[in-house]
Amino acid sequence: MSVGRTEMEIIKPRTDKREYRRIVLPNSLEALLISDPETDKAAASMVVSVGSFSEPEGLEGLAHFLEHMLFYASEKYPIEDSYSKYIAEHGGSTNAYTSSEHTNYYFDINADCLEEALDRFAQFFIKPLMSADATLREIKAVDSENQKNLLSDSWRIHQLQKHISKEDHPFHKFGTGNWDTLEVLPKAKGIDTREELIKFYKDHYSANLMHLVVYGKGGLDEIQSTVEEKFTSVPNIEQKYFCAPGQPCAPQHVQILVKAVPIKQGHSLRVLWPISPSIKNYKSGPCRYLSHLIGHEGNGSLYFILKALGWVIDLSAGEEDSSDDFSFFSVRINLTDTGYAHVEDIVGLLFKYISLLQNSGIHEWIFDELKAISDIGFHYKDKNQPISYVRSISANMQYYPPEDWLVASSLPSKFEPSTIETVLNALTPANVRIFWISRKFDGCTNSVEPWYRTAYSVEKVEAPSIQQWIESAPDAKLHLPNPNVFIPTDLTIKNMAAKVKLPKLIRESLYSCLWYKPDSTFFTPKAYIRMDFNCPHSNQSPEASVLTEIFIRLLMDYLNEYAYDAQVAGLYYWINKKTTGFQVNVFGFNHKMGILVEKVIDSIAEFEVKIDRFSVIKESMSKEYENIKFQQPCEQAKYWGSLLLKDQIWPLSEEGEVLSHLEANDLAVFVPHLLSRAFVECYITGNMEPEESESLVQNIESVLFQSSPPICKALFPSQYLTNRIVKLEKGISYHYPVEVLNQSDENSALVNYIQIHRDDIKMNVKLDLFALLAKQPAFHQLRSVEQLGYITALIQRDDYGIRGLALVIQSTAKDPSELNSRAEAFLEMYEKELREMDIENYKSKVNALIDMKLEKHKNLWEESAFYWNEIVSGTLNFNRRDLEIAALRDLKHHELVDFFDRYVKVGSPERKSVSLQVFGGLHSAEYKIAKNGSGLHSNKMNRIDDIIMFKKSRPLHGSFKGGFAQTKL
Repeated sequence: MSVGRTEMEIIKPRTDKREYRRIVLPNSLEALLISDPETDKAAASMVVSVGSFSEPEGLEGLAHFLEHMLFYASEKYPIEDSYSKYIAEHGGSTNAYTSSEHTNYYFDINADCLEEALDRFAQFFIKPLMSADATLREIKAVDSENQKNLLSDSWRIHQLQKHISKEDHPFHKFGTGNWDTLEVLPKAKGIDTREELIKFYKDHYSANLMHLVVYGKGGLDEIQSTVEEKFTSVPNIEQKYFCAPGQPCAPQHVQILVKAVPIKQGHSLRVLWPISPSIKNYKSGPCRYLSHLIGHEGNGSLYFILKALGWVIDLSAGEEDSSDDFSFFSVRINLTDTGYAHVEDIVGLLFKYISLLQNSGIHEWIFDELKAISDIGFHYKDKNQPISYVRSISANMQYYPPEDWLVASSLPSKFEPSTIETVLNALTPANVRIFWISRKFDGCTNSVEPWYRTAYSVEKVEAPSIQQWIESAPDAKLHLPNPNVFIPTDLTIKNMAAKVKLPKLIRESLYSCLWYKPDSTFFTPKAYIRMDFNCPHSNQSPEASVLTEIFIRLLMDYLNEYAYDAQVAGLYYWINKKTTGFQVNVFGFNHKMGILVEKVIDSIAEFEVKIDRFSVIKESMSKEYENIKFQQPCEQAKYWGSLLLKDQIWPLSEEGEVLSHLEANDLAVFVPHLLSRAFVECYITGNMEPEESESLVQNIESVLFQSSPPICKALFPSQYLTNRIVKLEKGISYHYPVEVLNQSDENSALVNYIQIHRDDIKMNVKLDLFALLAKQPAFHQLRSVEQLGYITALIQRDDYGIRGLALVIQSTAKDPSELNSRAEAFLEMYEKELREMDIENYKSKVNALIDMKLEKHKNLWEESAFYWNEIVSGTLNFNRRDLEIAALRDLKHHELVDFFDRYVKVGSPERKSVSLQVFGGLHSAEYKIAKNGSGLHSNKMNRIDDIIMFKKSRPLHGSFKGGFAQTKL
């Protein structure tokens, strides 16, 4: 049987130079081939239209478990982990996920290694090995993954939504799986999980249910030949597609108010309606139209009114849990404390807005506006990483005809009012499900969801009651949005006189400097602007740090109504706090970018404190500080590491304490002080001419520095701030034991950090190469073999030019001191492999790393991030890649071994390390032992009892960046 090939036009962006081809293999496997001669990375993704909905009763999580197992080994490649090892050692990454109706496996790799990677990948679907030993170990990994989710409110509430549905509908299921569902309960029933796993694979993994995307730099014929060779052997048992039995909600599951108790502080609403899936009418985009209006944030919108009343923090709307057979339209609202007391009014106003939409009819001009925005967004879409691209396309292939595989539902083209009205008319009080989530319900509920143990109660809310809420809701001037003035109409690519390859400092003064680089690579009508406001008063104390954060949030709060339309039209801005001040970022279509930048600068200059909004922001931040304790333990360990290493950082506990005493007047006094001295470092790149860029910076100076009286003055030379890092001591291993902030979290965590060197080209490539070589062996040994925990990684750290290595593990199986022992045992074990590596293998890995460094930036965003990091750190090595590639070509194997012996090897006299150890609830006894210094492993390490005192006792690494006047060009 020959390969089917359809010469149809697959709709692609006008700027897309890649070639596409659809083929169908003799076994009915459908594939999309993508040829991109310019790519440095190849990628592939296989979607199998089988997910948790297809699992047999009593084996919850079996589909997810199978996803894990396919990574282990195959008949052709029986060495465990050889697939992941090959990918990692050749510059790639690999992952997978299981959803309700499909499972997606994907990887990327250096472009020249695609063929062998595909050969290994194809064996997932031909003859995988699922050994009994690996089966038991990987059940523990699935359980560990579930453990990390148990205290996550998003997981908990979503499972609650599923729980309150028809018990015989697959939506009701628990899809993740855990130790009980995959080991304890099956064994009690005499069920062999491994046998069921193999049976599930054989019964469901059929080529006719598979969609493959392969992205490579070869021609389409070459890629097709490879795909035919590798994937034609995938068995086809003509399995039918899973079909859900309609909507998952019976009459008793609608017209309900569910009160649920979350883990974190805060109040929220999720208002949902079962609807007909919009994928059936994706060209008319009914949910896109309605989510645009119900989720709008401009004048007259539901959010605008609720925000003015002081009841909400944010609001979003859209389709969720969508499938071919059912779907929900959802409105999510985070509430203030005052909003908690007005939930009935909020729901009433929501239905008033829905009534407004029903009564005002479906407007073609709104649809046309969305169509224009979608069209511009699609045809000028940035190129992204191949791995992300193939993953999204393969998921689309299940639901859309081939011509729309790239487009999916992103290009509504048919104005069909009746289709939109069908969904709109389903958003009724008779069809609603309201989930009200707050810790205030603790102790007031009567039911518990079985998988995550979420406490809840259900009340019936008849339509007349909601009608009463509507009638008693406050009068509000709700109206449709005005036409969007930010939609770009000039998409001309400017003809720059000079094709500059690297950023150049083109303007400097006492008040600012401007780094500029025109777009000489991507040729899109977009630009990126970064403005670093260096304000020495921003971080002088915990109070100053917190007040700076409130200032930033209020600034964005004030701008929201104006800037929301810009965001809808593909022009984004955000403001974030830094230890040296704050940063304004603007990215997107450049046509009307200057207007938005001008508005942001004027808002800084005209800033006034609005007491009502100050109160909302303060309340929101207070809850965030309270909820820090619910972070994953590995994130807590990283925080303690940052607090220990970074010079200008205040403990979150101190910031949370001072926040409670701050009032609006404190901010009113502080902001003029914050802005009184400043220096603005700018980077502008993209489709903007140098004169235009200079004019923009000149306007910043005019508004802020040259007004009368000036809002900002130039910095004194002594006021330029630098970011510096604590210098650890050679030959000493420190450890910092601390209890998890939330004692109900059973997970412990370790971050074993090794500080190695200050930015240096030769040292950088040694660290890069070692990390490339050791990353996958560390994961395999600590995660797959020893099953210490689902979160296990060897990563690099770069703190303002100070480079290091870290082993990160989160676990319920072992306490952190034991995790630290296992991490160091891995390094001792890996030493042998490193020393005995043959020269051919070594050169292969060096070349793989060179290929990674030769990888071109995919879009303006990636390029900007690279160059900005050089600017903000002060290293200014814009040709860093060329220098590092040259250093790699000269790097000998013995030099890498010497690097390991000197800086990484356990016990080396020059090794500098600190072990951040967070003890979870299961390991409280071990914490007491570690704290007393009597542990088996702690006697070899110097214990840190007080991070602040430790920092004061240590010198700091020098900064690459002094004041502006010291910048070296």
